[in-house]
Amino acid sequence: MPQRDREPNMSTVTVSQVSTEKEMRAFVRFNYELYKDCPYAVPDLLEDTLETLSPHCNPAFRFCQAAFFLARRDGKIVGRVAAIINSRANERWERKDVRFGWIDFIDDPDVSQALLQTVEQWGRERGMDRMVGPLGFTDLDPEGMLTEGFDQLSTLCTIYNYPYYPEHIRRLGLERETGWVERKVFIPKGEHEANNAKYFRIAQMAEQRYGFRLRHFGSKREIRKGGYVQKMLGVINRAYAELYGYSELDSEQMEWYAKRFLLMLDRRFLSVVENREGEIIGVGVCMPSVSRAVQKAHGKLFPFGWRHIARELWFKQKHQILDMLLVGVLPEYHEKGANALFFADLIPGGINGGYEWAESHPQLEDNLASQMQWKYLDCTIHKRRAVFAKNI
Repeated sequence: MPQRDREPNMSTVTVSQVSTEKEMRAFVRFNYELYKDCPYAVPDLLEDTLETLSPHCNPAFRFCQAAFFLARRDGKIVGRVAAIINSRANERWERKDVRFGWIDFIDDPDVSQALLQTVEQWGRERGMDRMVGPLGFTDLDPEGMLTEGFDQLSTLCTIYNYPYYPEHIRRLGLERETGWVERKVFIPKGEHEANNAKYFRIAQMAEQRYGFRLRHFGSKREIRKGGYVQKMLGVINRAYAELYGYSELDSEQMEWYAKRFLLMLDRRFLSVVENREGEIIGVGVCMPSVSRAVQKAHGKLFPFGWRHIARELWFKQKHQILDMLLVGVLPEYHEKGANALFFADLIPGGINGGYEWAESHPQLEDNLASQMQWKYLDCTIHKRRAVFAKNI
């Protein structure tokens, strides 16, 4: 972790808006530079993040405004932040929020203050009355500042930050608004209850009583041709509709995400549940962890970083961690055992693959229905993250 400055630094912190491709690359790479010596942080993937932050690539810019800022001292970059207004989410939740995201800074209160004051001013100039974050354009972007679990390996799809971050945020008058938990879910072994067919019995009952069934795919081509990623994201839209700050995905966004997801999708860990009529009612997406591979690649796919990721995904013989990316079930099927089909499908795959544990996706701490799905598994909460807000 970077050492806290013990002596006051009288040099002025300046903040400027990113305006060139070179500055945008510096914006993305600052995360890598700040965390390159941290064994738990997984850097932003350069190419992927550049695409996400580009108005020419990311369809969210059709209903979002965004600006990106770099903080410098004596010409050296010491912090970054994105300011985002998601008009679709603001309309849905009847708010005037400016979001801050992709925020990183050295352990200096002058830097964090300068960054967030810039977001405040940018938001006020556009009629916003509240600042909230860390959030991205949509809920499929990394969100939530880590508040516990700083000694746990991060994932490619979540935010890692040093312990001083929430201290700075609170000092600047932001208050915790909501939070997420993440679990280390141990793959059942031996006599554990989950390995004694608990989920399998529930899944079998759901199949017999309601006609639920798992759909498996023979190839990515089948998934792509059938538009199944878009159908799955349609389920996520309905499953997450009432969750904190959710921004509904439209067809253009679904198409964009479909292309991205298919690149690293592992069909062995894709669980799609259909009802009797063949309609998708639930989806679970997992993949072997690429955290160590992205660290080795230094956060870049090219020219050689893709080899580390490909080796981890498709050529490594023994894995340790399985990352859960998405789990969603249509609300009307929550009490009918659809979730059990996911676990009945994934548990044998985890055992056969030699995995030790799975990393759950972040779950809102007040989403009790989602929290209950782990009750038959050996797991522990090992990370917490939060969103902070203040009136501006």
